[in-house]
Amino acid sequence: MTKITPKTLKGFRDFLPLEARKRQYVINTLKEVFERYGFEPLETPVLEYEEILAGKYGDEGDQLMYRFEDNGKRRVAMRYDQTVPTARVVAQYGSASSPQGAPLLPIPFKRYQIQPVWRAENTQKGRYREFVQCDIDTIGIDSALSDAEIIATAVEFCKKLGFKNFKVLINDRKVFEKLSTQAIITIDKLKKIGEDGVCEELVKKQIVGSTAEAKITLQELLDREPTERLIEIFKALEQLGVDQDVVEFSPTLARGLNYYTGMIFEIEVADYPVGSICGGGRYDELIGMFADRQIPAVGLALGFDRTIEAMEALGLFPTDVEKSSTQVLVTIFSEDLKQKSLEIASKLRNENINAEIYLGEIKEKNALEKQLKYADAKAIPYVIILGQKEIEKNSLTLRNMQTREQEEGSLDEILQKLA
Repeated sequence: MTKITPKTLKGFRDFLPLEARKRQYVINTLKEVFERYGFEPLETPVLEYEEILAGKYGDEGDQLMYRFEDNGKRRVAMRYDQTVPTARVVAQYGSASSPQGAPLLPIPFKRYQIQPVWRAENTQKGRYREFVQCDIDTIGIDSALSDAEIIATAVEFCKKLGFKNFKVLINDRKVFEKLSTQAIITIDKLKKIGEDGVCEELVKKQIVGSTAEAKITLQELLDREPTERLIEIFKALEQLGVDQDVVEFSPTLARGLNYYTGMIFEIEVADYPVGSICGGGRYDELIGMFADRQIPAVGLALGFDRTIEAMEALGLFPTDVEKSSTQVLVTIFSEDLKQKSLEIASKLRNENINAEIYLGEIKEKNALEKQLKYADAKAIPYVIILGQKEIEKNSLTLRNMQTREQEEGSLDEILQKLA
């Protein structure tokens, strides 16, 4: 038999238990905040017809999209983001009703989606070919309040995840009126390459004729004031209780995706200057590509992996996330006592305590040693020992694996302690 070397594809990753617990902690926190604001879960398939996704993300998006012909000779593409599939869902089900006559998608349709997406990126720190996106969208209504609520939700989950020194940069695509798409893309690089770099690129791409003209173009943009819509949004944010020190008008913020039509925003963490962890905006024309009318929409996408990395760098994960999801290991002292240990584990689980029973071979000599080492390796915080001594006293011994302290008590007392 030929040996197969175990390895993952470039840009794709495995997540071992500790990493997976961290990811699950973030997902659970996000779901809690999303649902608190009234957003409902949505899931869409990995594959869409190519025509659904192609041409919606600009030239770069079309180049990075995974596209192929399936066995049925259909042109298909893997999900590149979650906004375009959501637009397809709204157009497909927006007029449909349940058997009871209720609309399947009440308007405004507020949804959240946490699923992987795929892009053929040049892999680097914070960029992968398969990664999770977390989106929320409010569809079917055009108001400053709906724009502000999306931002307020983002501020809320940033705080819940432990970020303190972050800033929401807000702009309006209408600030860029009379500028070409290439000019907007170039100006959006201001923080990365500086004013001189932007001016040089504007000239190099023949967007303007000279460096002097480029500087004038950039300065005119920097001097612009917030639009009337942005003023309304800032007021709504204040009414929603968002700290005004957290939000800031940024006239050069562009965001590269072509489908934005109004308000746009990004969230940057000052202590983790690797780029934004979240961004979004209003896209009132995208869903109309799939429907016979224009349907307003606003939403955001969280950079899930970048958020995980930022939280790790800043030490924001609770210490209990690093522990096993198992709260207690019930040891088996001997074959004669196995049944009793199994009964104890069942009672713990019935009390909603995550309990694990040792599954390995039980040796009469040093029966507990291997089990305690297993609990240590898995970072299980407690071990219950049930030996002949405990049987005679009708008690249990609870061992704290961190302090190495042990205490003896009845099952009820141990249950209370673990709860």
